[in-house]
Parts: sequence; structure tokens; C-alpha cells
Amino acid sequence: MRTHVDARVVHDQPTLTTDRLTLRPFVADDAFDVERLAGMREIADTTLNIPHPYPHGGAAEWIRLHGPAWIDGTSATFAIVGRKTGALVGAISLMIKREHRRAELGYWIALDCWNRGYATEASRCLIDFGFEVLGLHRIEARHFLRNPASGRVMQKLGMQQEGVERDWVIKWDRFESLAVYSILEPEWRARRKGT
Repeated sequence: MRTHVDARVVHDQPTLTTDRLTLRPFVADDAFDVERLAGMREIADTTLNIPHPYPHGGAAEWIRLHGPAWIDGTSATFAIVGRKTGALVGAISLMIKREHRRAELGYWIALDCWNRGYATEASRCLIDFGFEVLGLHRIEARHFLRNPASGRVMQKLGMQQEGVERDWVIKWDRFESLAVYSILEPEWRARRKGT
């Protein structure tokens, strides 16, 4: 599967497409759906930074931050939408450390869209974008140890587990250990040649 990148990459955040998905910049009209979908307890429970209950107006503020972060090169956040339906499926981002040519991949998928391969498909697209267009050398990702499904996504992407950060963060008054995965640009390139 090849990623299609819109031609306006340099200044405007691009739109990316896969077989089933479009990854596009969020727009203000997405705020209601973000609050409705990301606000579900099951979504917040598996992510570090999504609150529950999701505060009214919080999604609009979150979306307003995306443009400036893209322009200053610190993050690239995309809405994941179905190509046929145009419906919001989730969100995906790269938190970029330009000085180290690395980024951290993060995503959430709407509860009614779990187990359809969307996280893997969107992540593969964004990893391609990170290495091909952004010139990254390393992309890493983390998941709560109690969420092994996210680890399986990372393995499908060719990421290697590097270790476990024990009791690394607190989520809802309990310590959470995180598994750390990464893929380097040469490893990604070798996988691309092999497929």
C-alpha cells in the first residue's frame, strides 16, 4: 500500500490517503465528534492525555492548537476519516523533536471502529510520511501494558519493543507502566523493499 501525499506539503499540512482512510487536518466542525467519540470512557482509559468526561469546548481548543504546532514543526495531528463515508474514525499524530529527528506516534480510534485494522493502516501511512517527507530518523510509540492490542499494532508496523517504563505515569490515580517501541528509518526502508 502506497501513501498518497497532497502536493501542498511544504506550507500547508497535507492530506494523506490509504486504501480505506483519509488523514486530513482537523477542522472546527470536527469538535463535536471529537468530544463525542474521544469522550467515551473506553477511549480515555487507554490513552494518557484524553480526559473523561471530555470537557465541553475542549476539542475546539485542542483543534485550534494544531495549525500553529504544524507551522512550528512540533507536531502533525490528523483526523482519521473513512474515505467512503467521510465519518471521523479517530485521530493520529506525530509529536516531533526536530533537533533529534525523532517523533512519538500516538492515536485513538473510535470504539465502534475497533478491530478493523484502522489503527495499523493510519499508523503505517503516518510513519511513511514521517520518514519520506519529514525526514525523521526514529519514530517511537508507547502503550499501557494493560492495553496489549496497541502493542500488536506497533508490532505489525515493524516496530521493536525496547523495554518497559515501570510505573512511568499516573492515570486516574494509579501508576501505569508503558511499553516502548520504535522503528528507525533504515529498518523502515528495509521493510519497504521487502514488501
